[in-house]
Amino acid sequence: MSHEEDAIHVISRFGLTMGVGEQTIAEACEGNNVHTPTFLAVINYKVFKQRALPADIDVATLQRYLRNAHTYFLDFRLPYLRRLLIEALIPAGAANKIPMLILQCYDEFVEEIRTHIEHENAGLFEEHARDDQRITDKLTEIKNLIIKYYPSNHILPHGTVTYTLISVMSDLWHMEQDFSDHCAIEDEILRPALRNANPIIPLHHVAQENEALSERECDVLVKIANGLSNKEIADALCISVHTVITHRKNITRKLNIHSTAGLTIYAIVNKYVNLTNLE
Repeated sequence: MSHEEDAIHVISRFGLTMGVGEQTIAEACEGNNVHTPTFLAVINYKVFKQRALPADIDVATLQRYLRNAHTYFLDFRLPYLRRLLIEALIPAGAANKIPMLILQCYDEFVEEIRTHIEHENAGLFEEHARDDQRITDKLTEIKNLIIKYYPSNHILPHGTVTYTLISVMSDLWHMEQDFSDHCAIEDEILRPALRNANPIIPLHHVAQENEALSERECDVLVKIANGLSNKEIADALCISVHTVITHRKNITRKLNIHSTAGLTIYAIVNKYVNLTNLE
């Protein structure tokens, strides 16, 4: 999936709507009763693969996100993939048993996910903690079966396979990535949050709990959010590149945010910069 596709999935699973106008991330979240640091933690994790997580994860918000993901998988994505798979396999002919066996393998995969999700919804997190790899392995098996054993007599001129089959393979790969991310969010965000069970810190208290940024660090943060390189920041602020790097390390340590994308989101949410003013 592209970053844009990942972001759209996160936005929809938190129940946020499109058409937010000029609202900041914090305003959009607050208007939809979504805990902003939890939203940022998930979108940083899924979209930007940022592993540094805030301490103030709201378990209820995260569980709502996961339930919406469950609904997406069971009610839309998996039935849609099955329809595509049938459309791609049927032309191989009713006499060929391989397409039906591939479809049977897919149905077994769907039941594995359904059981996994039922355990999740019941709160039995530890019981299915080791299911994840088996489920993704089964999806890999389906892709391999198609690649290795798709009937060769259903090939178009010039050796090209049907576009429907290409679409199925692409969607199966996207499903695998999406489900793996889903499981990782459970394992690396939800479970630690359940173990910690700390009270939620309101958004306006977050900056006070962190070590405050110096005025110069704020200047550097703004330049980072505007996409400037270390050299460009140094030139703009009349300091050395070494000093810029030191400031960036201090900002990262104080905010516990390690990616440029994460720092940009932090700067936007905390109104160091405005989206309309970003270069």
